[in-house]
Amino acid sequence: MAKGLRGCLCTMLLLLCAVQELGCWAMHTAGQGSDPGEPGDPALLAGGRVKRGWVWNQFFVVEEYTGTEPLYVGKIHSDSDEGDGSIKYTISGEGAGTIFLIDEITGDIHATERLDREQKTFYTLRAQARDRQTDQLLEPESEFIIKVQDINDSEPRFLEGPYIGSVAELSPVGTSVMQVMASDADDPTYGSSARVVYSVLEGEQHFTVDSKTGVIRTAVADLDRETQDRYEVVIRATDMAGQLGGLSGSTTVTIVVTDVNDNPPRFPQKMYQFSIVETAPVGTAIGRVKAEDSDVGENTDMTYQVKDEEGVEMFKVTTDSNTQEAVITVQKPLDYESKKVHTVVVEALNKFVDPRFVDLGTFRDQTIVRVSVLDVDEPPEFRPPSNLLEVQEDAHVGSVVGVVTALDPDTANHPVRYAIDRSTDAERIFDIDAKTGAIVTGKVLDRETAGWHNITVLAMEADNHSQVSRASLRIRILDVNDNPPELATPYEAAVCEDAKPGQLIQTISVVDRDEPQSGHRFYFTLAPEATNNHHFSLLDIQDNTAAVHTQRVGFNRQEQDVYLLPILVVDSGPPALSSTGTLTIRVCGCDSTGAIQSCNSTAYVVSATLSPGALIALLVCILILVVLVLLILTLKRHHKSHLTSEEDEDMRDNVIKYNDEGGGEQDTEAYDMSALRSLYDFSEIKAGDGGGGPGEGGPGRNPSSELHALPQWVQSPDLDFSVFRDYICRKVEQADEDLSVPPYDSFQTYAFEGSDSPVPSLSSINTWSSGSEQDFSYLGGWGPRFRQLAALYAGRRGGEDSEES
Repeated sequence: MAKGLRGCLCTMLLLLCAVQELGCWAMHTAGQGSDPGEPGDPALLAGGRVKRGWVWNQFFVVEEYTGTEPLYVGKIHSDSDEGDGSIKYTISGEGAGTIFLIDEITGDIHATERLDREQKTFYTLRAQARDRQTDQLLEPESEFIIKVQDINDSEPRFLEGPYIGSVAELSPVGTSVMQVMASDADDPTYGSSARVVYSVLEGEQHFTVDSKTGVIRTAVADLDRETQDRYEVVIRATDMAGQLGGLSGSTTVTIVVTDVNDNPPRFPQKMYQFSIVETAPVGTAIGRVKAEDSDVGENTDMTYQVKDEEGVEMFKVTTDSNTQEAVITVQKPLDYESKKVHTVVVEALNKFVDPRFVDLGTFRDQTIVRVSVLDVDEPPEFRPPSNLLEVQEDAHVGSVVGVVTALDPDTANHPVRYAIDRSTDAERIFDIDAKTGAIVTGKVLDRETAGWHNITVLAMEADNHSQVSRASLRIRILDVNDNPPELATPYEAAVCEDAKPGQLIQTISVVDRDEPQSGHRFYFTLAPEATNNHHFSLLDIQDNTAAVHTQRVGFNRQEQDVYLLPILVVDSGPPALSSTGTLTIRVCGCDSTGAIQSCNSTAYVVSATLSPGALIALLVCILILVVLVLLILTLKRHHKSHLTSEEDEDMRDNVIKYNDEGGGEQDTEAYDMSALRSLYDFSEIKAGDGGGGPGEGGPGRNPSSELHALPQWVQSPDLDFSVFRDYICRKVEQADEDLSVPPYDSFQTYAFEGSDSPVPSLSSINTWSSGSEQDFSYLGGWGPRFRQLAALYAGRRGGEDSEES
């Protein structure tokens, strides 16, 4: 059918061309040329007559010609052509000689190829008229155009496809979805070949399209994404304004229905059941539930909450943002013995609610969650009234500090045993009764050493020690007045020799390690031994300080340069405690302004204004003194090396060292016994002379002749070792009761000093009696170990008796 239409159109165009050619000939007969001769052209005659030139109109050629013969386009003609064939017509330019051919004699132009206006709309050519004999131009070269005449041979095309649009569900009728546009390659200025109209081929029950603009709109108001989320709509574009015989093209438009929040959340079950042990810590997840929502994207975002009061107190619900699940966790400790089953009402609601759809119903849903608590064996639970205990620091060992109580929460109610975690009480300052939980003191307390104690008490089942609970206790040691006040520092003061009565010398303050609740209050007086003091006075200022003033006119440091003033300090108790401190007061020499110059009778402070020469002289004197001291020491050492032989024989000034081991008490050949006997070959010294007397015992005697007698050991028949026995037994008992040490033998070191020994000193120091006044017969009663010594002194005594006789 299309081919038939094209044939008709070609015939019509041929008729038009014939009419055009007749018009050209008519114009030629009328003498109207389109290109008059140019000025200076030979065609301009002397008489002013203009020679006529080219004769033609615009040429047209129809596209898509399918005939077998060349298609006649038109004729070019010169008015000088008389028809005798003397003029030769030629053309040049686009398509000349290939697409377009010209008859050299007649000037007829024919198209030999099929043309397409959509590829090229016109051709520009140039025409020439020459003398056939001389080949000279008879007419100037002229340009002309051949236009390709359009026919409706191109259908509309959708060039921007594929098309994808979107529209929200439940949109009202007429809501714009998108716009499509088709292009037609035909000439829009010629006829209706390029006038396009649009229509819907498929999907017209849901969508419409504007026939002129191509805008697609909704045709219904009940588009539901949950029912169908996309539509395939076919749109057709037809040229010739949709008239019969027009060409058409089509495209498929995909329309996606987007989601709106038009569906509330719904729990798939009305009840969920979970279980958890009663010892689960706070924050433990019990389970997860999820409400379903047919929407997508953020329209499915939900929040969960607990609606009943019991559930709010015991459980907490949070929302997992990734899975949109409700996570149920423990908010308070569970107790199987108190309640075995908990019922929780959980509600789910949309986070983003569209107000346009609130009339569809409430966008929330509820479900019931039953939580079963499982019983387990639990450790004892402490039920103390307070974790703070107090005890006086002077409490006796074994005094009760407080009582802790723990109970087994299980239905079996097992008995509980108590203990102290010794890592918190390594010194065992406190003990606890394993059955009653009474905490008692284990050692003497001292608040000044440790005012607070933090201990951990353990409570465990009597038959299952693995079930242990811990409780931290803070024990405060209450203060008692057991420390006397003391002077803050060892005070030293200075007083000028010309001091006047009532002059302030020193302000005294004290410190006290105790901390009474009512605060410190100290009283100051002079100690009883200073009541006869007439030099200084002490004034209690009533603010825990005291002031020392002078009580006489002037002091003489030549007579006395230091005064010791004992001060008695008493606290407010109870009981009142006191101590005596000493204030050292030095008498100093002062200048006229009261500045201290010197604080003893011989030393004076060097003035700060000494000249450099004086300082150098002072340093030279000190250097000379140092040299003299070194010289004296050198001479003295040299003098000692030349001692007399009489001084060398004093065996007490020599230490004889033997680097060998003797043979025992029976070995008398290993050393020279005469050296020991010679110690007693000196003049006799009378005991009790006190270092003076006539004769040989007078003051002029040689000190090396003093004899050191051996003391006599007297055995006491009534020695009492009970104090040592009691001390060792007490230490053994303490070691046996100490449970922190392993049960094996250990070595104990006891540092204990008993009372004075009844045995007199064996040293010969401070013994002033001579050997002639001593009786060494008692050495025979000292046992076999002193037998050699007894024989030695018995022989010495016999020799003296023979000399006297």
